[in-house]
Amino acid sequence: MHIPVYLKPGDTIGITCPAGALSLETIQPMLDQLTAWGFQLKIGATVGTNFQKYSAPDEIRAADLQQMLDDPNVDAILFGRGGYGVVRIIDQIDFARFIQHPKWLLGYSDITCFHSHIHTQFQIATMHAHMSGGYLPNDKDEASTQSIYDCLLGKPIEYSVAGHAMNRVGTASGQLIGGNLALLSDLIGTPSDIDTAGKILMIEDIGEYKYNIDRMLWQLKRSGKLNHLAGLIVGGFTDTMDNEVPFGMTEYEIVWEKVKEFNYPVCFDFPVGHQARNLALKFGAQYLFQVSHETVQLKELPKA
Repeated sequence: MHIPVYLKPGDTIGITCPAGALSLETIQPMLDQLTAWGFQLKIGATVGTNFQKYSAPDEIRAADLQQMLDDPNVDAILFGRGGYGVVRIIDQIDFARFIQHPKWLLGYSDITCFHSHIHTQFQIATMHAHMSGGYLPNDKDEASTQSIYDCLLGKPIEYSVAGHAMNRVGTASGQLIGGNLALLSDLIGTPSDIDTAGKILMIEDIGEYKYNIDRMLWQLKRSGKLNHLAGLIVGGFTDTMDNEVPFGMTEYEIVWEKVKEFNYPVCFDFPVGHQARNLALKFGAQYLFQVSHETVQLKELPKA
């Protein structure tokens, strides 16, 4: 696994929107924070534009990202927002220059498509982190914001968070992968599909019906994605919906049903996902994962 070069003040971060649209008003708090940290900014052509469900037509979104990937003066790319649309352009992107000179790509939600594709195809680490919405005053968590800065500058991740009564106690180590459950399920059988064996998988989601969470987890289980994990991190399931006839299980009970037969450590309610507390994670890096009912520790290990 190749770890991109970490940043220093004065480096340039590119902002592009490869999926949903983002208003200039919404993005301003993020730009202010990045500037306060001492970074230069390059604003892409898809920021502040709108087309149907997307920031721009497919070809424009692809071209904007391609230019950022190829620009030697852009040191990292922070995606403006998720939504939907990355899967429509992923196969149009030429990653040749990116492979030669990897740079950090930051985002989550629909950006899981990039995380998974780059992990599988190129073995390059990426960063699961807040995008523009996480910097808004009403939805800003200082620890989550600080974690982005720390990760960008290369500070090793070391989180200790509260445990959960449903946790399965244990210790494991391995590469961290994952992201949005809906994307992970949809990518199975594609060139962006991830091999989960021996790895620590993180899942989270938003706005799904309980029966659909159940269905997506069965897809992961039936395809073998849950069988040989080193560990499982279950983040937030935000704004979950139910039908008129209740599903009859909580989100975490739905997850537990699929993994209860295995023996790897599992933690629930880890502070990551579509919520204010969304700690930055380096996908592809190696971690020590220690789980008890009282605490969960996730510690980045030195590169061998």
